[in-house]
Amino acid sequence: MLNRLGKQTLLFRNRPKVVGSYSVVGPKEGRGNFGKFFDKILEDDLFGEKSYEAAESKMLKLAITEAINNAKINKDEIDALFAGDLMNQIISSSFAARKLDIPYLGLFGACSTMAESLIMGSCYVDGGFARYAACATGSHFSSAEKQFRFPLELGTQRPPTSQWTVTGTGCTILGNTSTSNIYIENATIGKVVDWNVTDANNMGAAMAPAAMSTLKAHLDDTGRTPEDYDLILTGDLGKLGSEILMDLMEYNGYKIGNNYNDCGQMIFSNTQKTFMGGSGCGCGASILNSYIYSRMRNNELKSVLFIATGALMSTVSSQQGNSIPSIAHAVSIKIEGSK
Repeated sequence: MLNRLGKQTLLFRNRPKVVGSYSVVGPKEGRGNFGKFFDKILEDDLFGEKSYEAAESKMLKLAITEAINNAKINKDEIDALFAGDLMNQIISSSFAARKLDIPYLGLFGACSTMAESLIMGSCYVDGGFARYAACATGSHFSSAEKQFRFPLELGTQRPPTSQWTVTGTGCTILGNTSTSNIYIENATIGKVVDWNVTDANNMGAAMAPAAMSTLKAHLDDTGRTPEDYDLILTGDLGKLGSEILMDLMEYNGYKIGNNYNDCGQMIFSNTQKTFMGGSGCGCGASILNSYIYSRMRNNELKSVLFIATGALMSTVSSQQGNSIPSIAHAVSIKIEGSK
């Protein structure tokens, strides 16, 4: 029997449980809308390191280690670590993994990596290939800014459509031997979508079509409507991208809005001058592993569809004038007893 629904959705019959989580964010994120939910807020972006890349790797290692501690298991019980980030050769994740002594599979889905890691971890746990799996990702404003845009020292003016890369990391521990009532129900793997957006400072417009494609596929595969979820949460479309997604879904016959939100437009306050809001792997990862799980543990949310979106660009492709192909993956997260 295939563990599938429709064309793109995987069904996890053994219900991998969310047994532990942890989030780490920078000072700016800590002053945003969710400061009281994050597990650790850094006092400075360098986190005691000599470079922002080293700080990002240290944040990931801390999130993974503390998520394992929160799961009340030993590190040796983690059979697989799935992690990735935005840096070339995913060095933040790989450099963290070299200190953890855990079997490691590095992932790159750009800002969709939190959902991608949850899908891979769920497959391992559901299929009996792992007792526990760690699923993690993160980003750092300063490391991403100088890799993808301009050196920080230039103080380059940001256009109104731009978003602020979140300094943050998050880790989820999945397992099948826990009393946790939060589980991964199914996941829809997205297709690469490219609507010929070339502006690297307008990530929301580039990624919204991919979010639409995956959300529509998920609803078609499962036979559900948007109203079947307490919350549909995209990763980092930002304010403009979220509006585009709502328009695209309505054009395709699905009206979303009352139960829809986006981590990018949620994470910062209106006074923080981030234009279209947050972005980066750490945007959805930090909110999912703090605010969302907290509300689920308190039975305030019983059914969440988490859709992390990623722009599959590189510095080279953008400099050569290429358009920005994008991807989105959806993960249905529920609590036991929910419909």
